[in-house]
Amino acid sequence: MTTAPTFILTIRCRDAVGIVAAVSSTLAASGAFISESSHFGDDETDLFFMRTVFRVAGSRFTTIDDFRLALEPVAERFGMQMDLYDAKHRPKVMLAVSKHGHCLNHLLHRWHSDELPVDVVGVISNHDDMRRIAEWYGLPYHHLPMQGDKPAQEAQLLDRFESSGTELLVLARYMQVLSDDLCRSLEGRCINIHHSFLPSFKGAKPYHQAHGRGVKVVGATGHYVTADLDEGPIIEQDTVRVDHAMDAEAFVRLGKDVENIVLARAVQWHAERRVLLNGHRTVVFRHGG
Repeated sequence: MTTAPTFILTIRCRDAVGIVAAVSSTLAASGAFISESSHFGDDETDLFFMRTVFRVAGSRFTTIDDFRLALEPVAERFGMQMDLYDAKHRPKVMLAVSKHGHCLNHLLHRWHSDELPVDVVGVISNHDDMRRIAEWYGLPYHHLPMQGDKPAQEAQLLDRFESSGTELLVLARYMQVLSDDLCRSLEGRCINIHHSFLPSFKGAKPYHQAHGRGVKVVGATGHYVTADLDEGPIIEQDTVRVDHAMDAEAFVRLGKDVENIVLARAVQWHAERRVLLNGHRTVVFRHGG
């Protein structure tokens, strides 16, 4: 495996002829070896999205600032929103949970097994139920109970987030509706798992809603949090088949496995800079483009 510095370039701009050629030729001239590249032009919004992974292959350009400087003329030419990241950087993540611990357990196991490219820095909860799990993994547990003063509780949550240098808050079945102010503060930095295949069955007890409608599949949705409840840009979804012989609790049991998988994918893809916002939607560059 190569030990050369590796960087991730993401681009968002108006679609135009020559973007891919301009980026790839600039990287080649800078001594970069492109190992992965994906791009998408949205005909509906006339926007172009690109994600490129490259490593240093020469001696002229070696740092992220070198490549940023080399790419600036291209960014200016096409009016790009351009970001460069060190591929080795592991975003700091805080997990928030209430009383349902399956998603928390799954994420912590994958993180502890080095299967998620993140650094978990702590667990936040409005209950004390998950303390033992967090502390088993050697993580700080921030118990922030709801005691009738939601603004004060959310101020504490945001303080824990900011003071720890956290880059992403993951709502791993955190059963509290975040205020509009907190949603705005965490825009693009907060992922939720909703135990339903959105946009169907929003709000409370979605599996019971689904059972009442006699659906044949139930699912889960990983999405960015916005002030509009359960309507943030969707990152990932998956489903599992159900049938008429199952009760609502069977739906819940099956759904938990799907929630685990969907949330872990959403966190991983965010950490790998594979998710680009496209208005109320997302562009997700999975492995292999």
